[in-house]
Amino acid sequence: MSLTNQLVIAEREEVARGIRALLATPLIGERGSPEIFDLIRRRREPIRQWFEYYCGWTLTVEPRLGYARLVKVRAAADPSRPARRLRSGRAAFDRRRYVLLCVAAAELLTVPVTTIRLLADRVARASAADDLVTAFDTGSRAERLAFVDVLKLLESYGVLETADGDAESFVDDTTAKVLFRVDATLLLRMLAAPVGPSQLAVPADDVALRFEELLEAVSHEQRYGLSSGRHEDTPSASDVQRNLWLRHTVFRRLVDDPVLYFAELTAEERAYLGSPTGRQLLRRAAEQGGFVLEERAEGLLLVDVDGLSTDERFPDDGSNAKVAALLLLDALDEPRTTDYLRNATAKLLKRFPRWAKTYRGKDGVRRLTVDALAVLTGFGLVRTEAELVRPLPAAARYTDRNEEAP
Repeated sequence: MSLTNQLVIAEREEVARGIRALLATPLIGERGSPEIFDLIRRRREPIRQWFEYYCGWTLTVEPRLGYARLVKVRAAADPSRPARRLRSGRAAFDRRRYVLLCVAAAELLTVPVTTIRLLADRVARASAADDLVTAFDTGSRAERLAFVDVLKLLESYGVLETADGDAESFVDDTTAKVLFRVDATLLLRMLAAPVGPSQLAVPADDVALRFEELLEAVSHEQRYGLSSGRHEDTPSASDVQRNLWLRHTVFRRLVDDPVLYFAELTAEERAYLGSPTGRQLLRRAAEQGGFVLEERAEGLLLVDVDGLSTDERFPDDGSNAKVAALLLLDALDEPRTTDYLRNATAKLLKRFPRWAKTYRGKDGVRRLTVDALAVLTGFGLVRTEAELVRPLPAAARYTDRNEEAP
């Protein structure tokens, strides 16, 4: 093999690796991931072109500032992917933490360096001055815990860098000395909405009443010529805009969701994927991204054999819920009621008495069943309709296994 061919193959592999890394982590900093950032920096143009052409997503790489930011806009709102607390259990952010995140982010924009106590005081003053926000109470341990969860999330994004101390110490000690450096440029890059919320100019009292409308408004992308999210409601849209929307919508779901079912697509989207052009683009995108494309009668799946492009894995023994989810699939050879699955969970807990200790107390069977079903739903393996749980076609990938103890 000639040196030229070797270089071409090496570049192709690096581009594919960079694409998959950004799909898993849309914000990559040089400090946290120097090797992958350097790869993205060197191959940024072909990586940028891949995301722009197939998904309509913008990639910004700032070599001097040391970060790469992929702005992923979802084809539809997805409440199943919240911000998570970076501690045991990785619980989703609640409303209070989101509020504190927004207030803290606003206060951090004006300071290059701060201490945790100064920032807490600023957040307390800012929240107290807003009639719609409950004032931040530094005297409450629960409030301090929520505040620290916010700071740890910002640290994980590289917005905050701890120069001295540990934010966790503030939970139990309000006099803890923690010094942060603030990257305001990176903070500004966190928002992925095409339209800034401040541009909507909606009275605060109307936000709750018009939430779905406002969510659609901040997600609006003008280049598709849409006025209501659907081309059938926008006759003035051109064929070019319609085809661009179809391509980007389909590929966004394909690379961002575990599995793409044809039944969940519109007739236009199914026709696009079934066309010669659609099939050609599918295979080309998969090859350039380093994926294996699985084409089934029910849908499509991009398989990353290296596991680089996902932030969640299944099967995985990283949590009791994921182990239970895998074992419950054996009971889902056909649609089952939630009562039936709770009984199956109870049998698992009885069969493996040393496993899943956090689910041994009151209501443990129900909680483990709910958590396991959430895992299966999130990976596109089941759908729950009232009290009936239906296995979806992708669940067949995990059948005919030899069961092992957790």
